[in-house]
Amino acid sequence: MNRILPVIVISQFFCTSLWFAGNAVMADIAKQLHLEPAYLAYLTSAVQAGFITGTLIFAILSISDRFSPSLVFFTCAIVAAAINLAVSIHSINSSGLMLLRFMTGFFLAGIYPVGMKIAADHYQQGLGKSLGFLVGALVIGTAFPHFLKSMMAALPWRYVIFSTSSLSALGGLAMFFWVPDGPYRKPGQKLNLNGFLQSFRDSKFRAVSFGYFGHMWELYAFWVFVPVMLAAYKGHHPAQSLNIPLLAFLIIVAGSISCVFSGLISQRLGAKKTAVIALCLSGICCLISPLFLFNNSVAAFIVFLFIWSLAVIADSPMFSTLVAQNAPETSKGTALTIVNCIGFSITIISIQLINALRNNANTQYIYMLLAIGPVLGLVALLKNRDTRSL
Repeated sequence: MNRILPVIVISQFFCTSLWFAGNAVMADIAKQLHLEPAYLAYLTSAVQAGFITGTLIFAILSISDRFSPSLVFFTCAIVAAAINLAVSIHSINSSGLMLLRFMTGFFLAGIYPVGMKIAADHYQQGLGKSLGFLVGALVIGTAFPHFLKSMMAALPWRYVIFSTSSLSALGGLAMFFWVPDGPYRKPGQKLNLNGFLQSFRDSKFRAVSFGYFGHMWELYAFWVFVPVMLAAYKGHHPAQSLNIPLLAFLIIVAGSISCVFSGLISQRLGAKKTAVIALCLSGICCLISPLFLFNNSVAAFIVFLFIWSLAVIADSPMFSTLVAQNAPETSKGTALTIVNCIGFSITIISIQLINALRNNANTQYIYMLLAIGPVLGLVALLKNRDTRSL
């Protein structure tokens, strides 16, 4: 039992490295295919759209409740690794690239929410702590392609793709061979095509879900635009020498620390209170961002991005915990999946909104729009005083 959580965490880290694999090498791909820099937002949205489609189908069919979650995770990890590998094909074009990233996102739907389901099946006590480690692994996995890119700067960009596909395959194999179905798993007995919506009839479940949706409005937009913020700062202060891929990795991966920390302190404060504090802090970061994004002090700018990164993700394991604890036992996997589906749909809106509105005149102020999510999330959480605190 002691080995279960480390294996889940490592597998999640390995497999979610596929998420931003395209983003890390986008500059190289754009140069090869003669694409505009704005293509990055569309590429990210393709992954998000694939993930949304996948989670919706997985939820409607109750895949992770009707079948072994470890087997689902393994299958999706292997298929996603193969699809990601196809990005390295020399004859790839922009349409093919977009389709492959969409399909990668589709099969990530069988990795991220299913990994949380597996953890919930093994750990009822201290679930917030367990999911803190698990979401921390997601953060590291998300940032890892940027690290690979910085370490492989002298090598062809395809090596980043080769590495992330290999990691995904290893993560799937580890989950399949070393993580059995959990003792708290209660399989769904039959297919119920509208069962994925039943959880929303419960006011407590709705409250924590809407809190999560507010959190997601900010999270992925921040992650996607971290390299853009760094590049804009470098353009505004050309004398500054910034290693953008390495800094982007370090800033995003710092959030893994706050995931683990929030999981630990939730054992004392409860998941809801911890989520409220994190939402408040990240919302404040959105609102004060203009003070730092072009600050003459590069140290103040970098430190601010690290603080924002710590705040923006700290509530994620708390919301996953609250959703899992307030969902029906026989449809916990489906509930987690549909909440992920809606949450990631929201990320597309915020990413595309920032991308459409952002220009040279408002670069310093545009990210204040991300505060909309934390504000609405706080309203949803604080409005319902009956949500379970863990």
